[in-house]
Amino acid sequence: MNILACTSSDCSFNSLRPEHEIYVSLAKAGHNVTVITHKNAPYKKIFSKNNITVIEKPITKKISFSSIRLIRNTIKQNSIDIVYATNSKSIPNAAFACIGLPAKLVAYRGTASGLYWHDPGNYLGTLHPRVNGIVCVSEYVYNYVASKKVLKNKKKVCIYKGHKLSWYKNKPADLNEFNIKPDDFTAICVTNARPHKGIHIALEATNKLADIKDFHLLLVGNGMEKEPYKSLIHNSKMKNRIHLAGYRNDAPELIAASRILIQPSIAGEGLPRVVLESLAYGTPVVASANPGSMEIIDDGYNGCIVPVGDSNAIADAVHKLNNEPELLNLLSKNSHHVLEGKMSHEKTVEKYITYFESLLEN
Repeated sequence: MNILACTSSDCSFNSLRPEHEIYVSLAKAGHNVTVITHKNAPYKKIFSKNNITVIEKPITKKISFSSIRLIRNTIKQNSIDIVYATNSKSIPNAAFACIGLPAKLVAYRGTASGLYWHDPGNYLGTLHPRVNGIVCVSEYVYNYVASKKVLKNKKKVCIYKGHKLSWYKNKPADLNEFNIKPDDFTAICVTNARPHKGIHIALEATNKLADIKDFHLLLVGNGMEKEPYKSLIHNSKMKNRIHLAGYRNDAPELIAASRILIQPSIAGEGLPRVVLESLAYGTPVVASANPGSMEIIDDGYNGCIVPVGDSNAIADAVHKLNNEPELLNLLSKNSHHVLEGKMSHEKTVEKYITYFESLLEN
């Protein structure tokens, strides 16, 4: 197959890897892959090494005549069979570029919200009549998309954005920079500060965890030095053991150095990448009961599921894991299994190939 991916590369290497490794594996499987992305993309050398054509002309607007022309000309020149558009800017441009051409257009969907038939803006994107298929990142997202009658004629599929354990072999970070000792019980929360991420719930839980003398909470991500988090930290009974790391490129290594990851989101997420990264390093997860997390975490097997928005439940789960090291070790031991099974990179690539071929057969 001749495949054109219209994507973005303006984020960290770790964020890009699950998606970009799909293109690498498709190329290794014998398919011709072209990628339209940002300049100086972190994966440029890897793409080139695997004979992937890289076009460094990023799609930065929802409607760009120059991007539409670029995509359309690339389709014609390379006899593209599949156009895969992965974000809110590439999907509209790819949709208009594909009009009148035989290539099949596939849109990626990573969230379970926003596809309202009465919103005209949606018809520029996923609801555009030129979109042939939709790849949903989880069963949760798939069920949401499948519930939309306006999308009944589009071929939908759930394909997890799988990971490889071999990606996570780096040495754990040294937490001494935060004055955290190796034997301390450290929980880490990795996210940018947005209301639906539930950081305030994790901070509320610290008031019930202050009695664990060696317990620390490490917050990694942008915006947590601002309100309302600033006041929640200041008023916490363990404020001296809450550490703000800010944005970090070594977030996975910080997770590897922690005892547990707390994922306190109060609104559904498609498939939280940080949860998969945590399990890859053998760090069990305490996650709120959002559908995306529950497709990864099996309560009592590789982590703990707690009610959404319940700081008491988070505190209880942390206490339990602190008091029962055997359980913590068991959860850690089991953490790799989901990445070796349904969330494996190999299964992801197999499903993409099968799905793309099915579109061409139709």
